[in-house]
Amino acid sequence: MQQPATGDRSTAIPSPSPSQASFDAGSYYARRCITEDPNWSLVTVPHLTELCLQHIVHNFEKNPILNYLLPEHQRKVLDRLSTGLPLAVTANLVSDEEYWKRCCTERWQLCDVSNYGDSWKRMFFERHLENILKCFIPNTTDPNQVLELIPLCKGYVRKLEIDQFLPPVKVDQKEERDDLSDTGSDFESGEVSVQHYDLKDLITALPHLEELHLTYGVKDCGMNFEWNLFNFTNQDCCNLAAAVKMCHNLKVFKLTRSNVDDEKTKLLARSLLDHPCLVELNLSHNLIRDKGAQALGKLISRSRLEILDLCNNQIHHLGAQALAQALAEKSTLTSLNLRLNCVEDKGGEAIGRALLTNTTLKSIHLGSNNLSEPTATLFSQVLAQNTTLRSINFSCNHLGLDGGKQLLAGLADNKTLTELDLRRAEVDQEAEYFIHQIVWANREAVRLQHPIAKPPE
Repeated sequence: MQQPATGDRSTAIPSPSPSQASFDAGSYYARRCITEDPNWSLVTVPHLTELCLQHIVHNFEKNPILNYLLPEHQRKVLDRLSTGLPLAVTANLVSDEEYWKRCCTERWQLCDVSNYGDSWKRMFFERHLENILKCFIPNTTDPNQVLELIPLCKGYVRKLEIDQFLPPVKVDQKEERDDLSDTGSDFESGEVSVQHYDLKDLITALPHLEELHLTYGVKDCGMNFEWNLFNFTNQDCCNLAAAVKMCHNLKVFKLTRSNVDDEKTKLLARSLLDHPCLVELNLSHNLIRDKGAQALGKLISRSRLEILDLCNNQIHHLGAQALAQALAEKSTLTSLNLRLNCVEDKGGEAIGRALLTNTTLKSIHLGSNNLSEPTATLFSQVLAQNTTLRSINFSCNHLGLDGGKQLLAGLADNKTLTELDLRRAEVDQEAEYFIHQIVWANREAVRLQHPIAKPPE
């Protein structure tokens, strides 16, 4: 047998057996550590304080312990609170403005907090209450939606702007006649079918309410348009008059585009006599005629009204004469708007004579009242004597060439009038130019006497 060479020291390496190879592979895989969460790390384990705050936020509705936390912990909880929490939980507990800002901006696209005294919480409750009232359907919507909100919002609501009141859901007229025939109700009046939400319980429960803007009508009615959707009924007026009379802190009351006629105006005026706080009344774009204006003349004499807006009504010379009499006798009125009526020269002259002695009115709007030269002639005397008026609007009238010259003559020595609108008043162009120069000089003189303060740097 041949022996290996003496110099060859290599030795053969034995190959592993199949069982040995299997054991080694098993040992390799057995040493791998496979966790349930591949992202788990000891570094991301939250502190106990953080876990407690998460629990508080998650269970805030059942256990709102905000006031028991440290200030820095309160801040963290408030930043995480859901804006969908019930108002019964957050209304009287959460005063943080950042939280209410989130509530507003998540709900409404346009949020101008300057219109709400720079208070986000006030904005939320005023707009939330307005939305409920705009969508309230009598005999369908649960009244508790409003009543249960009152104790939560009464401390924050100072102004309400409601530009829609929905009537009850229309039912079959034959069935309604059958129901009403048993009670003896007057179906033909049509008022039963359009009765709107009664504001009395709400308004009298809001102690800080200062402004109320209302329009009785339906927005976006589309193909379902009917005239009775815009009917401000006698019962509506009675309810509203009683509510406004009891709202002692009300300063501004606006009831526009609601088909308010003479009878309703008289009812409202009686309820506002001797009102302790009302300074602005806006009844523009209604159906007020002379009798309604006469009732408002009595109101001017017995109230603290400073601003009265009767734009776009149906007032003629008798109504204007009643308002003029109130201006001449006793008035605190500083602004009167009679634009888009029909007082004509009889009414215009009556107002002019009242302004010869009146010392409170600063602004009067007589645009589009079918006035002509006689009114301009009398107002030339007013411009020569009155030292209170700051603004007069005669636009869209028929003052004529001589009327413009009369006004120019009256302005010769006037140093107080800063605005005189003669657009489309048929005034001579040259006279209008000189009038503009005088008024502009008066405005500049006032500006120099009372310069606008520069904002602090």
